[in-house]
Amino acid sequence: MKRAGLGAAEAIGLPAAGALSLLLAWQFVVPAAGVPAYILPTPLSVLQHLVGDWRFLLSNALPTWVEAALGFLLGNGGAVLLASAFTFSRRLQSAYFPVILLFNTIPVLALAPIIILIFGLGLLPKVIIAALICFFPTLVNTVRGLSLVSASELDLMHVLSASWWETFWHLRVPRSIPLLFASLRIAATTSVIGAVVGEWIGSNQGLGAVIIQATFNYQAERLFGAVIIAALSGLAFFGVVTFAERALLKRNLGVA
Repeated sequence: MKRAGLGAAEAIGLPAAGALSLLLAWQFVVPAAGVPAYILPTPLSVLQHLVGDWRFLLSNALPTWVEAALGFLLGNGGAVLLASAFTFSRRLQSAYFPVILLFNTIPVLALAPIIILIFGLGLLPKVIIAALICFFPTLVNTVRGLSLVSASELDLMHVLSASWWETFWHLRVPRSIPLLFASLRIAATTSVIGAVVGEWIGSNQGLGAVIIQATFNYQAERLFGAVIIAALSGLAFFGVVTFAERALLKRNLGVA
């Protein structure tokens, strides 16, 4: 028990000590090296700016959260529906999956200006960019998860006279849930990235717009504050998905 307690303490203490040492080095070593504050402000000045400028940062975080959440729902919802269609028709998968794979090789930074050009500067293009960055990983993992059934299990469902829908819902879907949520956890953070990238290209509000404006205006504290808020937003989205996964598994699959 003692050894296990020390292990738990180390698991928490060592990362905390590592982060603290880096922050202390940033706070004292970087200014001592002569790095100007307008290029790399100290953690204390960034924290002071976060406290003093929280209303401005929060007002710009709200649009980013909306864009990321809608993009998350759109991208992952579309991926799950398309993966289900691919499971229903292997010919459909053979026809369109390579096209989607080719499309995924295009960097999102190259696609973003095209999407902005087509859909304008409103909410929709940011949602689409966030959705695209979520879409492909979820599609691949969901297709794989829905295919994780053995021939003997399919034969058993056939013997039981199960319909395609019953086989899909009671056999394929439970198999796919772990891989699906693995993708959703990744998408929870990348959706924030997609929203910020969309705001970089064309927006006058949102964390991405704040980052671009602060960069050009040499407002280093505001820049770092916006980056921190974006990172914390991704962690918060990740936590929500993780909580939903545990609640779903505990309720429907009996996992404690």
